[in-house]
Amino acid sequence: MDYLTELFNNLTASFGESLSGVIAAVLILIIGWFIAGFVKRMTTKLIKKTGVDDKLKNSKLKLSSFIGKLLYFLVMIFVFMLALGKLGLTDVLDPIKNLLNGFTDYIPNIIGAGLVAYIGYMLATIVSELVELSGDTIQKFIPKLRLPENINVVSILKKVVFIFIFIPLLISAFHILDMKAISEPATTMLSSFFEAIPRILVATIIILVFVFVGRFVAQLLKELLQSLNVDGLVAKMNMSEYVGTKSIAKMISNIAYALIFVFGMLTAFEKLEFTQLTEIIDTVLAYAGKILFGIVIIGIGLIISNLFTKALNSKNNPFVVSIVKISIIAIFLAIGLRSMGIADEIVNLAFGITLGTVALTVVLSFGLGGREAAGKQMGKILEKFNKN
Repeated sequence: MDYLTELFNNLTASFGESLSGVIAAVLILIIGWFIAGFVKRMTTKLIKKTGVDDKLKNSKLKLSSFIGKLLYFLVMIFVFMLALGKLGLTDVLDPIKNLLNGFTDYIPNIIGAGLVAYIGYMLATIVSELVELSGDTIQKFIPKLRLPENINVVSILKKVVFIFIFIPLLISAFHILDMKAISEPATTMLSSFFEAIPRILVATIIILVFVFVGRFVAQLLKELLQSLNVDGLVAKMNMSEYVGTKSIAKMISNIAYALIFVFGMLTAFEKLEFTQLTEIIDTVLAYAGKILFGIVIIGIGLIISNLFTKALNSKNNPFVVSIVKISIIAIFLAIGLRSMGIADEIVNLAFGITLGTVALTVVLSFGLGGREAAGKQMGKILEKFNKN
């Protein structure tokens, strides 16, 4: 009898403890569920008031809803852990505890990184807006640069300033999160970029200086050539058929500006230490110089041929004038092509063929043209011979 009484008392005590544990677990779940729901709703409302969702309206993900659900699940995990603890299921909780301990240890890093990124975003936004506010002052200097009208300089400066401020702070946020796979390469790249900034500024200044100098020289050269009436001289030399209605003074000034600008770009590339690109441009300029010199020689040949055409009076001696003109052009064409470095053997062969053709034309012309006169002379000689 005593044994049964003791067994009943033990069962009652055990059941009472289990019942109290179940009731406590249920209460914890109910209260925790209400708290999790409250945290979710409050978080979602607060984030919506910041206007983040409106800025991310093109994205399928709503940030306010995502963070609200995330906090809801985190609170519920803690609630389940407390409920399972009350039920005495501690062995089940060990993996979850380890996971949550790692997460909670990382929370300060997440908060710190978020604050740094947010501060960087706000600071970059404020400074970029200040740049936009000073847009009227910036716009006053743009016409002096003679930039294309479709380039919005203020918008470009605004974005550049935003990137320069926000990117370094964003990299710092990744560093706080201990994301070395992102932070270390980004830091190295950013350091290289900031080291290159002085060279970029110097290169930009060099290009701007060459642009201003080029425009000044081109304008001065154009006015000088116009004062010398170069366009009129070209018309008098019958060169209009080669240049058309274009102004020679303007063409020469544009070529001078282009050359000055190219040399400025080359100097800028040297400052930026673009060795391979500099070598390529050097090679191209060397060939371009030869080609330009060859074109000048050919142009001089055309001018000289036109002068000789006028001097020899093409109306009275059309055949002789044509021969002289073709010969002069052929000579200067050969010299020009040789100065360009174009296949010397081919140029020599073409030059020889041209002169040979001219000589053969002259011989045939005199030969065929003088046949009738020679026949008459021979007839007179034979007539005298017969009389005798």
